[in-house]
Amino acid sequence: MSEQPPSPSYRRADQDLEFLNREELRPVRLQLELLKPELIQREEGIRSTIVVFGSSRLVEPAVAREHLTKAEDSLALKPSDPDRQRAVAVARRRLALAPYYNQAREFGRLVSSTCQVGGRCDFVVMTGGGPGIMEAANRGAAEVGAKSIGLNITLPREQQPNPYVTPALCFQFRYFALRKMHFLLRARALVAFPGGFGTMDELFEALTLLQTGKVTGVTVVLVGRAFWDRLINWSMLIEEGLIGPEDLRLFHYAETGREAWETIAANHRVTSLA
Repeated sequence: MSEQPPSPSYRRADQDLEFLNREELRPVRLQLELLKPELIQREEGIRSTIVVFGSSRLVEPAVAREHLTKAEDSLALKPSDPDRQRAVAVARRRLALAPYYNQAREFGRLVSSTCQVGGRCDFVVMTGGGPGIMEAANRGAAEVGAKSIGLNITLPREQQPNPYVTPALCFQFRYFALRKMHFLLRARALVAFPGGFGTMDELFEALTLLQTGKVTGVTVVLVGRAFWDRLINWSMLIEEGLIGPEDLRLFHYAETGREAWETIAANHRVTSLA
């Protein structure tokens, strides 16, 4: 008799990917996704973090100008096309917001050059690991030779981590819930630059945890007051009795990366500014 190949049931459970991906194994996958980044961060000496959120669609000003030029050239070929008209309008708005890329980059540089000294890894920049504002913050840290963290997520559309995340601290998540947990486990501050659904989701989760006392000691800074006040009607929430006036003390405003860092440093008594 010829020897039969072993049945899948013979595979060791920890080496059987088909088994590990079964619906019933979700609790095990959740535990693994909690443990792996936690253990690696311990091994890398990460003591505390600053989380930076913001749009993945905001690029540095030079690139934003190129995008606008291409959109305008396309519109010139067909001036009445509503889609091309909208593309130009969006490109103009993104160019107006593009300076925030440089501010996030400067923030990453300031924090990292101040706090990662003498082998210590305090206030390490942590982002979602993607492009845009996240890339800028990781880039600023990389430019001063510092570590930074990226928590990437598996999405239906292909997404690659930006090249500035420290390779040993670049993680891929399956579950948003565990990724969000890791954002706050070591966080001493959260800095939100202009962004869309993802930025608002992460910001409001953090504010809810602070409001309810589930998290304490985290400084929240919103960069670009005009953007945030246009986006969120805080006064209406107070007038409707849905939040209290004291809830507005859960966050601060800043206009630049340096101002954001100075606010955080003052709240946490970091005395040496780069």
